[in-house]
Amino acid sequence: MPRIPLGRRQSRAVSRQIRKVTRGMGSLDSAIYDSIAGSPSPLLDATMPPLTHAADHSKLWFAIAVAMGLSGRPNLQRGAVRGVGSLAVTSVLTNQFAKRVRRRPRPSSSLVPVPRRGRSIPRSNSLPSGHSASAAAFATGVAIESPVAGLALSALAGLVGLSRVATGAHYPGDVAIGLGIGAAVATAGAQVAPPIVRRRISIPAPTTVDGPSIGDGTGVTVLVNPSSGQGSGEQICRRILDELPRATIVDLSTVDDYAAAAHRAAESAQVLAVVGGDGTVATAASAALTADIPLAVFAAGTFNHFARDIGTPTADDTLAAMRDGRICRVDAARLNDDRVILNTASIGAYPHFVRTRQRVESRTGKAMGSVIAAVHVLRHSRPQRIRVNNEDLDVTLFLLGSSMYGSSGFAPARRERLDDGLLDVRFLVAGPRFAFLRVVYGLLTGRLQRSQAYREMQVPEFTFTADEPVVIAHDGEIGESYDEATITVFYRALQIYGSSITPR
Repeated sequence: MPRIPLGRRQSRAVSRQIRKVTRGMGSLDSAIYDSIAGSPSPLLDATMPPLTHAADHSKLWFAIAVAMGLSGRPNLQRGAVRGVGSLAVTSVLTNQFAKRVRRRPRPSSSLVPVPRRGRSIPRSNSLPSGHSASAAAFATGVAIESPVAGLALSALAGLVGLSRVATGAHYPGDVAIGLGIGAAVATAGAQVAPPIVRRRISIPAPTTVDGPSIGDGTGVTVLVNPSSGQGSGEQICRRILDELPRATIVDLSTVDDYAAAAHRAAESAQVLAVVGGDGTVATAASAALTADIPLAVFAAGTFNHFARDIGTPTADDTLAAMRDGRICRVDAARLNDDRVILNTASIGAYPHFVRTRQRVESRTGKAMGSVIAAVHVLRHSRPQRIRVNNEDLDVTLFLLGSSMYGSSGFAPARRERLDDGLLDVRFLVAGPRFAFLRVVYGLLTGRLQRSQAYREMQVPEFTFTADEPVVIAHDGEIGESYDEATITVFYRALQIYGSSITPR
């Protein structure tokens, strides 16, 4: 009889042990199934069949996703999108691949009480449970964006897994493996596209002041840019005069210097109001700061970032805030102690984009003009060399925001507060070959903040110098050129009427 080598004997011994453990686990799995499926429970009879039927084809999860999307809460809306995306990937992985790895017959449903049995016996492989995998994928995806909602949905996902055993569709092991697959897919998705994580810093309570009584509008001067928002400025102006008939109206279209007109108006006003877009609002804010009087913002621009962030997106919101005398103090940033920045400042590609859009939008409209300008910038934009903290950098995209934005990355969400005393600075540094493709990948997957080309800082003051003058765009307008620029936060210097003390 030939002698078997020692290594082969050890290998066979390990194989026998694995088979023994596998048989033992299979016996345990069957025993647990028998105890659950065969238990005479009116509660299981009443609840398990409807629940497992609701989870067929993921109907239950799609319905919940729709409800979350309609909730109006950004974290739930993002959770719904992530949950459905995780579910879709998991469904393909489970049904097209995992179920083909090892065939396992479905358990016998003879032990299951008749009222609890499924409507039909599935013909697909029992291992793993597709219902359980989809349930775990959706619940985990939601939990990544909203832990509280994810906790509740995880409990529901566990009940769906239990229903698959109670109705005789799967062994407990099938359910456990399915839950693991779904959770793993959702977790991997969070690595590819990281969630928005709001940074928590300690900010003092908002500073509030009592506003002057506006009555019929006496002492209120309104700066109006009638061309803003495709003519909506005139309509808002009429609305203001209906509510405040004694208000003084200054038509900015009749003056050559908006800034000088705003400062003259602020000298004799108790309240300065402005009807226009972000650029016009920043000009009025500079005048209000100099005169130390409250500013009321009537949104009439294209994007109206500042008005949205202070909670006055409509004229009625602003009028209500003025009537109630709700004034809070918010930050204002100054560029070289000259220009006021309320939202953002940028160099590099963005000023190039704005100039190109302005050239073509009269012929194509702003939407198509933006598309044309974006393509032009991608083809022709060149890095801008600046010096920051004694380091020479070739910057391709540069964004500076007054106050911190709610999320990381180069497409930040809205600001949660406008009174934190910080500048939010983000920029991309030109890199070696294929750096642009890596940046695009980072933008698409949400991993940009991990790239060496991406820089982010939150500081009260930011300074850069340049060998050649650099154009700085701010609040949606093309500004002047600078070879040295210092942007400084003036902490809670601007009095503003808002519909909420803490911006929404």
